[in-house]
Amino acid sequence: MSDFTAQDVQALRQATGAGMMDAKRALTESGGDIDRAKDLLREQGLADAAKRSDRAQSEGAIGSYLHRQAGRPVIGSLVALASETDFVAKSEEFQQVANDLAMHIAAARPQWINREDVPEDVVAEEKRLIAAQAVNEGKPENIVERIVEGRINSFYADNVLYDQVFVKSEVFDGTVGELVKQLAAKMGENIGIIKMSRLAVGEEG
Repeated sequence: MSDFTAQDVQALRQATGAGMMDAKRALTESGGDIDRAKDLLREQGLADAAKRSDRAQSEGAIGSYLHRQAGRPVIGSLVALASETDFVAKSEEFQQVANDLAMHIAAARPQWINREDVPEDVVAEEKRLIAAQAVNEGKPENIVERIVEGRINSFYADNVLYDQVFVKSEVFDGTVGELVKQLAAKMGENIGIIKMSRLAVGEEG
């Protein structure tokens, strides 16, 4: 006798977008634990996404956002979200994610998309400043390196798009990178952000 019902299968499918057989398999492996089944589906999806990472992204969508509010700076942003096929690129969910990402860029002001995009001299200088600050705080020399590694991750979280926590937490609770990976797993394609732009009129800094 199974440890789950048809209603459990349907609920899991609605929550994850998984197919019926994948949902049943995950529930079987989890002993009917829906939360664990969600984790299993996500783990499998992310593993599959990694295998797809070298496939060509020849289609996609441009997400856009324009913020106008009296007395506040006018902010606009664009983001190019790439996919493998036109079918996925034109889907409502894909288009919505692209626009949500544009809104995130307007709000969070990332400077780079990936960690690999950050110039080496910028990273080196940031690490030097962090180390100097740690020494000035009286931290022992033998732990300064660990402090640098921890704080440089905070630098990435502030400035690198994929490392930033997604601003629409009611839609997705995690980083932008995790959101893109989840979308890739759900759509079954190699999906990624390839370009972004943010413009502001009347904004300081």
